Amino acid sequence: MSVSNGLLDSISDMLRPLGAISVRKMFGGAAMYCDGQIFALVSDDVLYLKVDAATRSAFEVEGCGPFTYQMPKGVQVMAAYHKTPDRLLDDEDELRSWVRDAIAVSQRATKIASAVKKRSIKAPR
Repeated sequence: MSVSNGLLDSISDMLRPLGAISVRKMFGGAAMYCDGQIFALVSDDVLYLKVDAATRSAFEVEGCGPFTYQMPKGVQVMAAYHKTPDRLLDDEDELRSWVRDAIAVSQRATKIASAVKKRSIKAPR
């Protein structure tokens, strides 16, 4: 896995109108955030956006599959991120639209995780 700084800078510049874009490099790739909310991964110079049941079909229609990586002992894991159509990197408006959806997915996931955590804290032991 690797990612070029030029690609990260280009994507960040295109997305600035959406909010404060930040990048955290990790494991040879990078995670992208908007206003502190993770919405994308970049690995091997490929942009993957966060998906859920409501948005996954748009990626599947485009033939864009999930982000995968190999764990020790050959176990393959698929994360909740799908490759973006290549054309998005040439169309700022369409890229922003897809990223807005990915940010909404991330916000929904955060709300669900928070609600689950609250329920588990309140549960009697």
